Parts: sequence; C-alpha cells; structure tokens
Amino acid sequence: MNPDDSQLGVGDTANVAPSVPELILNAPLGVQLAIIVLLVALMWSVVVIARKLIQLYKARKEADKFEKVFWSGQALDELYQPLAQRRNNGMAALFVSAMREWKRSSQGDNGQPSSRPMTGAQGRIELVTKVALTRDLDALASGLSFLRVVAATAPLVGLFGLSWGLMSAFQVVAGTSVANLAAVAPGVAQGLLSAALGWLVAIPAKAFTVKFEAERARYAARLRGFSDEFSAILSRQIDRAA
Repeated sequence: MNPDDSQLGVGDTANVAPSVPELILNAPLGVQLAIIVLLVALMWSVVVIARKLIQLYKARKEADKFEKVFWSGQALDELYQPLAQRRNNGMAALFVSAMREWKRSSQGDNGQPSSRPMTGAQGRIELVTKVALTRDLDALASGLSFLRVVAATAPLVGLFGLSWGLMSAFQVVAGTSVANLAAVAPGVAQGLLSAALGWLVAIPAKAFTVKFEAERARYAARLRGFSDEFSAILSRQIDRAA
C-alpha cells in the first residue's frame, strides 16, 4: 500500500460509509422506535391505498353497468326482482331501496294494488334513498381517516427520530475529549434517515387522501343525480296513482 494512501485513509475499511440497514441496527433506541413505527405505517398505508383503489374502481364499474341497464328501457319491476334477492351497493342499492318503499306504499298486504292514498310516499322514498346513499358513501370513506392521521403525524415521528439521533450524537461528543465529524456523523445520519422516512410515508398518504376524497365527491354527485332522477320518475307514478 502506498504510504500516502494510508495517511489519506484510502483503502481503510473503517472509512466506508455504513449501509442503511447498518444505520438502523446501530441507531439509538428512540430512532429505532421511530423508524419501526414509520415502516409499519408505510406498509399499512400501502394496503389501505390498494384496497381503496380497487373499491373505487369496482364502484365506478358497477355504476356504469347499472346505468346502462336502467336506461335501456327495461321495465322497473323486471330490473327490481333479481336485484332484490341479493346485496347491492351504489346505484343498485338506491334503486332497490326506493322500489321497495314504492311497493310497500302502492300495494296491500296481499301484493295487490292498494286503494288507500299514497300520502307521504314521496317523502319516505327520498328518506330511504338518502339512508342508502349515506351508507354507501360511508363505506367509501373507510380508511381515509387512517391516511389523514398518517399524513399528519408521520413527519412528526420522523422529527422525533431526528431529535433523538442528534441528542445521541452530541452525547457521544460530550463523552470524548476530541470532537470531530466522524464522532457525530452516525447519529446525525440516523436522525436524518428517520426524518426522511417520515416524509416518505406522509407524502403518498396525503396525495392519495386528496385523490380519494375527490373521487368520492364525484361519485357522491353521481349517486345524488341518479337518486333525484329516479325520485322524479316515482313521483310521476305517485301523481298518476293519486
């Protein structure tokens, strides 16, 4: 080895920068706890985001399929009978709820048309569709609160790890007679790793929260539009029966 190289530290393995796993394993307890919390939050956020993407995709496809059948001119009773036998979501749930209340109001106990006036039928139909709409939108909102919490708290957890790493680095310096960069670098690097991980977890959580809320709002407007149109159809039926 060249003597000059030994003085410069060339070829000295002690000067090789530690890898990320080594930084985590050698980090102080507080930094390790922050990193573990952030990694768990990251993995769970990925699961929630994947589920929401699939859920919203299915909701849009089911709405497209139902609207195509509904506006095809098929008789309402023919459309209602198979749907009433299974669990429904979205527009199908609104349709079944409204039709079920319509039939209860327009038919007697024997299933034959009732001769009694349909007073308040329109209000009850609007109420049951509102309940079905709220239930469907609540299902789409599940998981969003978790993403909001992660987006808000992950940077703070990262800063906690950064503070702990800096504190540990200064404690190392305080315990030695010579202060140099090599003494404080590991603690600083471990703290910065925690802070960077906090932002890495928070940014996608925030971005997908905004995306999902916007898509949920568009889907809610679509459901409300269908609910209003179908209520108008049933209102005309009620006026004819009056």
